[in-house]
Amino acid sequence: MVSEADTREELINPKLMECGWKTGDNVIVRREYPISKGKIIGMNARAPKLSADYVLIYKNVKLAVVEAKKSSRSYTDGVAQAKQYAELLNIRFTYATNGIDIYQIDMETGKECQVDKYPTPEELWQMTYQQDNKVFNLLSAIPSKTDGLFELRYYQENAINAVIKALSEGKNRILLTLATGTGKTCIAFQIVWKLMQAKWNIKNIGDRLPRILFLADRNILADQAFNAFQAFPVNSLARITPADIRKNGRVPDAQSIFFTIFQTFMSGEKPYFGQYPKDFFDFVIIDECHRGGANDESNWREILNYFNSAVHLGLTATPKRKDNVDTYKYFGEPVYTYSLKQGINDGFLTPFRVRNLSTNFDKYQYNPSDDIDGEIDTEKTYNDNEVFIVDKELERVKKFMDEINQNDKTLVFCATQTHAGLIRDMINQCKTASTNPNYCVRVTADDGERGEMFLRQFQDTSKTIPTVLTTSQKLSTGVDAIQIKNIVLLRPVNSMIEFKQIIGRGTRVCEDKDYFTIYDFVGASHNFEDPQWDGPTEYTGKPSSGNGSKGGQGGNGGNSGNGNGGETPEPKKITKIKLGKGREVKIFDDGTTFYDKDLGKPISAKEFIERLVGQMPNFFKTEEELRQVWLDPITRKTLLKRFAEKGYSKETFKYIQKALQAEDKDVFDVLSYLAEFCNDMMTRAERAGQCKVYVMDNYAARQYAFIEFVLQQYVKEGISELDDERIGKLVNLKYGSPMNALQELGKPDEIRSMFCTFQQYLYKEAA
Repeated sequence: MVSEADTREELINPKLMECGWKTGDNVIVRREYPISKGKIIGMNARAPKLSADYVLIYKNVKLAVVEAKKSSRSYTDGVAQAKQYAELLNIRFTYATNGIDIYQIDMETGKECQVDKYPTPEELWQMTYQQDNKVFNLLSAIPSKTDGLFELRYYQENAINAVIKALSEGKNRILLTLATGTGKTCIAFQIVWKLMQAKWNIKNIGDRLPRILFLADRNILADQAFNAFQAFPVNSLARITPADIRKNGRVPDAQSIFFTIFQTFMSGEKPYFGQYPKDFFDFVIIDECHRGGANDESNWREILNYFNSAVHLGLTATPKRKDNVDTYKYFGEPVYTYSLKQGINDGFLTPFRVRNLSTNFDKYQYNPSDDIDGEIDTEKTYNDNEVFIVDKELERVKKFMDEINQNDKTLVFCATQTHAGLIRDMINQCKTASTNPNYCVRVTADDGERGEMFLRQFQDTSKTIPTVLTTSQKLSTGVDAIQIKNIVLLRPVNSMIEFKQIIGRGTRVCEDKDYFTIYDFVGASHNFEDPQWDGPTEYTGKPSSGNGSKGGQGGNGGNSGNGNGGETPEPKKITKIKLGKGREVKIFDDGTTFYDKDLGKPISAKEFIERLVGQMPNFFKTEEELRQVWLDPITRKTLLKRFAEKGYSKETFKYIQKALQAEDKDVFDVLSYLAEFCNDMMTRAERAGQCKVYVMDNYAARQYAFIEFVLQQYVKEGISELDDERIGKLVNLKYGSPMNALQELGKPDEIRSMFCTFQQYLYKEAA
């Protein structure tokens, strides 16, 4: 039977080539063009990714999609996919074919028909762009600046092309609306790259390089943009700061691309922006433009009005809502929109869950029995964010610290800088996962350079400390920390815009991050639900009833009498799994579902574990075979990789351990137990204790000290600490530096050999 691959090779490719679609001379034919990565669905698994069979490109513009099916199927079977891909890629013409017949769809007019052949590149160009446009032709023909190191995502290309089209149509106020974490700065860079290469300017294209201004409202955003534009010659970039202006006596004007914040331009006896001629800039980019620059009442609007002749491009992560109508009034409707929901469904952003822990504590009247942080007017009635009852705050801290994995990066939003300091101290008092004094730190305006240092360390993926940041307003925008897994709301959120910005702190994708969780103590997630933009809110745990008692009643601080934040714990559901030989295993089922790669659908935890048990003979047949593989880090890694390829990742094993109440056990013991090699599982602590006996007899004292440290980490964290790739980090943790370790333990090969060989004693069969 002829396959789809055969159909492409023998039928479709020749027909495309006959019509001029052969790569070369402004023509590119892309096969298996990637569109989406596939939604993150949990346990390190993704939904199927999307890719177009063919994308036809001419003059650097994507003109058509071709969706292929094998010749034995109807030529219209691919119509739905062809339309979907064309819609996503903003392509007008799309084709479905079985290699024999060709079906054409015009996405703009809705016209559909069978055609005898594909149009040639020039014919398709004329069909798509019936009127010639010098600006569009010039800008679109310039390739994006990627240096072959990466490929722009489809929506980024769509956004760039939408701005080019708007410029070619003579629009001077342009808006892009894309969710936080989708690469707006990257998009801005590529647009500027094309403008610079084409020597586009508002007066005469090709006459001179444009002068471009990048405006933000915070230094961290301006700095990030400045750093992102380093592909341009250094003498073409200017980072405008008050200090540099004072030093030089005036604003810089010899460069081409300028970066500053509104506040800097508004400084000086006479605002600094007035030193430039009104027509100095050709193109002004306003980052996070919803934050006031387009507001009629904002002083910042003076800057935009002054440079009125320039094209203004606004970048925002918030859709049109009542909170930002001024922005949309100024720029008009966005030329391109990419929502948080779309980013999550495409797999470019991380899904989120909400843990609703809100209570109805909203007003407070002083009670002498309450422990209050700070001074208080005993006659005044306070709002929740104006007074902090120590007992109440401590209870909230204990609540989320008990629920989160304390090793996960966490961002806590507090009402004030003082409140952020109080919560920081409480978190450090409650922590159990670390002894480091900087486990939790405060990053606010008052923390200055030290706070900025902590922020940089928090963002550094190679560093685990600090693990938790507390803040008030400072970190709601402009913080890219891809490892954030928890966001805690301890202060009121005043607007939809602010809520979306806060959500955006957690959406970055990184390894071992299936979702992030918002621990909402203030009801913001309910107040600002926006399924059109965010998608449906997924709540985890039982939503709080909000029936807690109000503050001022003996300092209870808004929690009900059960002391559980207004909640009644849900009982765990016990499910039985039948094994061979009449055995049953009881697991705790919390409703988690797993994506089964073979079945291509989500299944229950019970089904998932049963499938694992059934497939074990494919991986090992005896306990001794499993043991021999497991005692060597290299062969163990290979086995775990085979498991992962079948959908059993290290995250799934963590869940299985939890379901079996075996979180303190080794995965080896879990597998042995499920495979019916043993009736009882050893704890990691028991294995470590057994191992030490053999190590003491076979290794020198200095070696024993390191192995003992490794075993401590193993007991605490699990088998990941026994991976050979962990040696470097373990050495640094124990000895502070590789040099110290070499002096103590010998050559790197000797350290590696010791690290690998001692593990045979860890998995030695018990006597």
